[in-house]
Amino acid sequence: MSDTTGMDAFTHLGPTVRAALSERGFSTPTAPQRQAIPPLAAGRNALIIAPTGSGKTETALLPVLDSIVAARDATGHPPRPGISALYITPLRALNRDMMDRLDWWGDRLDLDIAVRHGDTSQYERGKQADDPPDVLITTPETLQAILTGSKLRVALADVEHVVVDEVHELASAKRGAQLTVGLERLRRVAGPFQRIGLSATVGSPEEVGRFLVGGGRRDPDREGDRRFETVEVDAGSQADVRVLDPEIVDRDSALAGKLATDETTASHVRTIREIVREHESTLIFVNTRQTAEALGAHCKRLAEAEEENNTDGTGDAPVEIELHHGSLSKDVRVDVEDRFKNGDLDGLICTSSMELGIDVGSVDHVVQYGSPREVARLLQRVGRAGHRRDQVSRGTVITQGGDDTLEAMAIARRARAGLVEPANIHHASLDTVANQIVGVVMDEDEVHAREVYETITNAYPFRDLTEPTFQEVVRELSGNHLLWLDEESDTLSKSGGTWQYFYANLSMIPDESTYEVYDVSSRRGIGTLDERFVRTFAGPGETFIQRGEMWRIAEVDDDEERVTVTPIADPAGEIPSWVGQEIPVPKPVACEVGSLRGEVASALDAGSTPEAVAGDLADRYPVDDRSVAAALSATVDHVAAGHPVPTDGRLVIEGSARTVALNAPFGHEVNETLARLLAALVGQRTGSSVGMDVDPYRITFEVPAGVGPETFREVLETTDPDHLEAYLELALRDADTLKFTLAQVAAKFGTVKRYREGRGRFGGDRLLAALEGTPIHEEALREVFHTDLDVPETAALLEAIRDGTVAIETARERTPIGTAGRSAGVEFLVPENADADVIETVRERIRNDHVLLACLHCLDWTQKTKVRRVREQPECPDCGSTRVAALNPWDEESVDAVRAGDRDEEEERLAKRAHRSASLVQGHGKRAVIAMAARGVGPHNAARIINNLREDEDEFYRDVLRQEREYARTQSFWD
Repeated sequence: MSDTTGMDAFTHLGPTVRAALSERGFSTPTAPQRQAIPPLAAGRNALIIAPTGSGKTETALLPVLDSIVAARDATGHPPRPGISALYITPLRALNRDMMDRLDWWGDRLDLDIAVRHGDTSQYERGKQADDPPDVLITTPETLQAILTGSKLRVALADVEHVVVDEVHELASAKRGAQLTVGLERLRRVAGPFQRIGLSATVGSPEEVGRFLVGGGRRDPDREGDRRFETVEVDAGSQADVRVLDPEIVDRDSALAGKLATDETTASHVRTIREIVREHESTLIFVNTRQTAEALGAHCKRLAEAEEENNTDGTGDAPVEIELHHGSLSKDVRVDVEDRFKNGDLDGLICTSSMELGIDVGSVDHVVQYGSPREVARLLQRVGRAGHRRDQVSRGTVITQGGDDTLEAMAIARRARAGLVEPANIHHASLDTVANQIVGVVMDEDEVHAREVYETITNAYPFRDLTEPTFQEVVRELSGNHLLWLDEESDTLSKSGGTWQYFYANLSMIPDESTYEVYDVSSRRGIGTLDERFVRTFAGPGETFIQRGEMWRIAEVDDDEERVTVTPIADPAGEIPSWVGQEIPVPKPVACEVGSLRGEVASALDAGSTPEAVAGDLADRYPVDDRSVAAALSATVDHVAAGHPVPTDGRLVIEGSARTVALNAPFGHEVNETLARLLAALVGQRTGSSVGMDVDPYRITFEVPAGVGPETFREVLETTDPDHLEAYLELALRDADTLKFTLAQVAAKFGTVKRYREGRGRFGGDRLLAALEGTPIHEEALREVFHTDLDVPETAALLEAIRDGTVAIETARERTPIGTAGRSAGVEFLVPENADADVIETVRERIRNDHVLLACLHCLDWTQKTKVRRVREQPECPDCGSTRVAALNPWDEESVDAVRAGDRDEEEERLAKRAHRSASLVQGHGKRAVIAMAARGVGPHNAARIINNLREDEDEFYRDVLRQEREYARTQSFWD
């Protein structure tokens, strides 16, 4: 489109809207407006991809508002009494922002614009039903609800336009798959309507466009109202990103002392604050909430020190930096958003809560702390800078050397080249099918099953749903009394459970509880914790950071869903325990890091110097020589030692003692798939469990004695790629991740009211046995495969190994690259063993725990008691034997197994565990009882703790605590 034509974009709008544009100061259309307004004004569907701040919202809404005004002006009154347009966003906060932005347009154009979501008052809901607005701003979940309302359903019949904001965010989530069916349900009411999708970044525009407009298998060539246009303004060309691994300078040593951290972290904090000071308003993105909290805590302490004596030596006023993430209360979030927008804050540390288009005013720089992991995430975040300005978005990625810097370099280059990851759409998610079958029944009271099937398969993610699978889901719902199935007429109708189920499951977000965090000292709530974290790790004595302060858990109340905490006055004496989940690194990014390492190794082998190699890379990537040189130090040492370098074309397996590491730069999902495959097959060969830990560049296995790199090499070279999926299904059979997912899926099918009723291991074993072979089990497997694994790419890798395209080499020892892995988040370390009060808390907690004592000599005496009441050398009061086992208080099964004559395999395992426990107690007395009473410490690990022969009691409890934390960290990796 020529510039002349582009400048005429506003001429496609009517005189009323053009006059309003002049009043609003819109004299020149932006790039997306020049390209998109003409087709949108003509009523065509469109996917608009453009950087944040480039006027995407107005691009979509100006033609929509113009259409509504034009229809009214032509007749002098609203031609249709209902809702003319829906504006759907993934966040309530975006709804609030959108309402603020549209208020002026509504007043100027005499249009009624309203917001509807879960917090909308009953009065406002009634008002909207009786007098529908022209434009309704809502969320995907609220659309589900209003489709079933008798009055609003009539109003929805007049919908002519639907705008879906941040469509990329929904395309990769089940709630997005749910929305696509919701739009097909809306189409049954309103007929065809214009669909407009907005996003800052989309890696697969064609697929996301089809996700938006639907058509399924009935309209595969985008005929009729399923056609769409793609308008794309390159975000990469408008982003200027630099990668920086901060240099440690003299004053970082003093700063580290004040922050109770190491010099590296001190240099990061100093550099971030310097960047904030150099700009007017800076967003500081981090990848996990715990990193946000830790960084916020350091910034807070530094600000306090600056107020006292100007620690950083600049002489400038301290910078004001606050914290923003999803676990903070709504009032806290809104407060910091407003303060940042008003200029009262210089910087805002945030997670993905700020990634989408929440209006926080003008941002002139973005800091990304740590690699952003994905190209899309980097573009989305850096795109926040330059908001509402016709300028390049500028950002700095602060890295931590090694993998982190090389990965950030690869992502920055790929962002500049526009190589965005494709959307990871949930295809044929059966719990979404179940949810939407009930939704259609709620809409229409009674409906033929064929109509429901056609409605669902008209949505793009469900175009390949087969009739037999659909029928299985219907029968499951009927069996759970969520609808009536009349098999003679093939009709579906409401049952007694339909209404309750539907309104309890408006969202496809997993029904996971949120625990309130309550500070007993101030008697106030300070935030929330996810149930997954509480279930997995939180216990009395554990420490974590929230709102920039450190807290110790005093009590976890499951009934009240409350975690009671006390503040820690001196955080320098504590080790924060909270470790978050990594954002997965895609295969192409990890492969580029592997390719870089291979390129460096070749250059060094050819006689080049590390300095020359670093300089060459700095010329090609947006990074300075010193940061590159620091990132390559492990690779340089690796080559100097003569080890083979792992690349995207070479796997390197290395081992030491009971650890084997597979160096594989193929990203999180491929490596997770490889890890589960190898752990299962090697474990099957050896008859022992194999532990695993995964990052994008290496997999570390804890193996039985006698297992080394050659075993893993043989498995990799002999595994048939065609059997990969079957192997993985077997490997996942007893995995906690499958049980957790199965429970969530079962809840969405109405099979269990709420998955959390099965406490402990979520009732997973019984649920697995009961649901195997059902659509619920099939969906749980599909979701684990979709979310955590990558079967096609892993199969392709195994095939490449077989045909020699990818080589495998072994190293006789641990290598610099193999041991250079990173943790899940930025770690803020404190002096080791500065934990006296933590140890005291652990000691008291274990002393007050209960234990089951059982005599394995006479087999008659058992007693449940608190650990503190156990004698130094327990003995049976009936027969006087000291062969007393210390078991979990609910573990009567082990005692029964010892009593049993002919034992099956499971009973034999339980009996052996009881006998090992009794042997430990007989040999080591109460110390063995204490060790085995700790979380995740059975007889095997208790023996390891005892064998450390700690004379210092604190050291003994420190070993116990270390084992508990190791158990919490690796629990999901063990069968």
